[in-house]
Amino acid sequence: MALKKAYSPDAKICKVTFIVEKEATRGAQNISIAGDFNSWSSTETPLKKAKDGSFSVTLELEAGKEYQYRYLLDGSRWENDWNADKYIPAPFSNTDNSVVVCIPTEKDLEKPVAKKAPAKRSCKKTAK
Repeated sequence: MALKKAYSPDAKICKVTFIVEKEATRGAQNISIAGDFNSWSSTETPLKKAKDGSFSVTLELEAGKEYQYRYLLDGSRWENDWNADKYIPAPFSNTDNSVVVCIPTEKDLEKPVAKKAPAKRSCKKTAK
């Protein structure tokens, strides 16, 4: 499982890609994600299966917040994200919830330096 994050230029939106690798699916045919960002709906946010057997979904979340979530495999098995930013106790059960932290650091806000294209060199033959 993995999380990939990218912030908007104004750092108000955190685009998070939630990924469940093939090994972590345990043969599941369907995976959805439920969390603070979708009122813990177990059906609203399905992950899309890729050719390699992994599942993923990209969500745009408000930056400056932390979001609790869990994956639901085949509508019956709840799983945490093995690579969540952190875990906190769930309020209604004896388990933990995964947490994605969408609070940008200075590194996240650094603008990439545009690379200049190499100068074109012309090879003109000179007369002797």
